[in-house]
Amino acid sequence: MTKFTLDDLAAIVSERAQCADENSYTRKLALKGVSKCAQKLGEEAVEAAIAAVEGDKDGLTGEAADLLYHLLVVLEVSGVKLEAVMATLAQRTGQTGLEEKASRQKD
Repeated sequence: MTKFTLDDLAAIVSERAQCADENSYTRKLALKGVSKCAQKLGEEAVEAAIAAVEGDKDGLTGEAADLLYHLLVVLEVSGVKLEAVMATLAQRTGQTGLEEKASRQKD
């Protein structure tokens, strides 16, 4: 069985966001613009957080999948490539989380 990756999902989201299929949820969502896409992302984040607090592992798994999907939709409609996000994460791994956060704080 081939491993499914975020890169695979990002490619599917990109393809469907630009397709002509009027039955594509991704296309319909992308056409509504970044504000609607961001709203859906926020809703999924809250639902994932609630599932985590409730200890609902199955619920969290499903909500995490929804969250990742909607994040990739927001990135797509915003013109931000997953590769750029991954490069930023890779760059940050050279320091601790606290060091990285401190480097972003404004005086």
